[in-house]
Amino acid sequence: MALYLQKYGGTSVGNIERIKAIAQRIASVKSEGHDLVVVVSAMGHSTDELTNLARSITSKPPQREMDMLLATGEQVSIALLSMALQAEGCRAVSMTGPQVGIVTESTHGKARILEVRTERIRKRLSEGNVVVVAGFQGTSAGSAGTPEITTLGRGGSDTSAVALAAALDADACEIYTDVPGVLTTDPRKVPEAQLMPQVSCDEMLELASLGAAVLHPRAVEIARNYGVSLIVRSSWSDEPGTRLFSQPSRRIGSEGLELGKPVDRAELLEGQAVVALAHVPDEPGVAARLFEGLGAAGLNVDLIVQATHDGNSNDIAFTLAEAELPAAEAFCRQHMSEGSQLQVQTGLAKLSIGGAGIMGRPGVAAQLFDGLSKVGISLRMIATSEVKVSCLIQGEQAAKALRTAAQGFELGDHQLQHNPLPRGEGEPDVRGVALDSDQAQLTVTSVPDRPGSAAALCRALADASISLDTIVQSERQRQSDLGLCRDIAFTLPRDDLSQASEALRPLLKLWPGAELVAGKAIARVSAVGAGMPSTPGSAAKMFKAVAEAGINIEMIATSEIRISCVVQEDDGIEALKAVHQAFGLNGEKRYQAKGTESPF
Repeated sequence: MALYLQKYGGTSVGNIERIKAIAQRIASVKSEGHDLVVVVSAMGHSTDELTNLARSITSKPPQREMDMLLATGEQVSIALLSMALQAEGCRAVSMTGPQVGIVTESTHGKARILEVRTERIRKRLSEGNVVVVAGFQGTSAGSAGTPEITTLGRGGSDTSAVALAAALDADACEIYTDVPGVLTTDPRKVPEAQLMPQVSCDEMLELASLGAAVLHPRAVEIARNYGVSLIVRSSWSDEPGTRLFSQPSRRIGSEGLELGKPVDRAELLEGQAVVALAHVPDEPGVAARLFEGLGAAGLNVDLIVQATHDGNSNDIAFTLAEAELPAAEAFCRQHMSEGSQLQVQTGLAKLSIGGAGIMGRPGVAAQLFDGLSKVGISLRMIATSEVKVSCLIQGEQAAKALRTAAQGFELGDHQLQHNPLPRGEGEPDVRGVALDSDQAQLTVTSVPDRPGSAAALCRALADASISLDTIVQSERQRQSDLGLCRDIAFTLPRDDLSQASEALRPLLKLWPGAELVAGKAIARVSAVGAGMPSTPGSAAKMFKAVAEAGINIEMIATSEIRISCVVQEDDGIEALKAVHQAFGLNGEKRYQAKGTESPF
């Protein structure tokens, strides 16, 4: 007999007929002798309707009262589903988040889960009940120890389900939705999207952070951290769906189920070199030709960044092993455009920290850069993603940098790796492709090129609870009153643009000549795959696909398992289609979503 967690989204319980159909599915599994805990969302558009009711009274409803209001949506679902199960002859009991023992922070609207007190739910299971739980909600101690209803924010029902699965040590957590599983991209934009039979939690974290709405990043974080067997399946078929796999499980610590350490490893890769090309023509195909040629010469490029500048030129920089530098430099000199400039540098090392949802927690990158700046370590290059932050530093400072990261994030020796081999051998170089059109681009010009500058930028934004994604440090230097300076560009959620400008204003006053420049409307196309580190040429293939579609790349940023290109907003969907096809992800079978949940 197994213990299963099942979660059904709003469209899956969108009306009475669907609730009855779900009840029949649940009763069938229960009849096989299994224990079941079922988490459900509010019916259909109930949450939106409740939100609109509140806003018809006031444009700024108090968040505590919003939690009180929104929590009622799931209570309707659990009561109706429990009734439907009992009508099927299946014992069932409904429980709210507070009743089931989900204890959260005191933050209203976006609380994180501290613990799940499982005694009551285990008792109900031992009595033969299917326990139907309201997702999206919990309880906190509140002021003076008074219990308060809290909600978990967007994707909260997914988070509730996976947290319960971790706390109960369930055999599997099945996320039922109105789509067949996780697809290679959004079929509403690319009808040829295909089902992924499996995907790693790290890959899913990247895709979820880029807009794949079928799973919320917080739910994937919990599954990754505690080894929950997570499956995404259709509510309307018996197809196996998509299975997520992760590292071995770890115990839930005293710091809180969702408040565990976001960084669980640090790596140091020595013997690195950087090749920097400045004043490269800003036109489609330049990056594609460069990296295709390097790949054809058998050179394995690691990090790639491209920054946009005024006028008609860009800077492109990439890293590779020192042993491959002579061949890379010779190729670049032979093929560089007139007016371009080439610089190379050896004796570098790449320091990386890894974990779940790093960029979703604004303070993590800032903490790394703060720590390095305090011991006098400058950052030569920065690469960021949802699961990893990497920076290129001077080789003689490598050991000190690794010690600093280990101390700052309380990592043991077993969590440190020295010169790790490339991962992902045998895995697809790209499993999925994502388009994020909700990003904005900001550039801070004339940032002093000295330890602490990047840290100060990230800290100012982290203190305002703003998450950065792509961070690109310019290769082009210029002289200012404070000495040599560079530009630093980054992308962030478009809704945070004005808040970011306010957060950076005090800092810019300390840097004479520095300015904040908002870029034009952008879209970010990203390819994600665990096999990238062991598959040369992935970046070149992506750049070539975009170029052949006649689309110019504004910015490039890569990490270990992700390549992101920023393009003009109007070019986003065409770029997505081109990249999806280039990696052979198109197929004959097409999927059409039945409801409103995104199948990607």
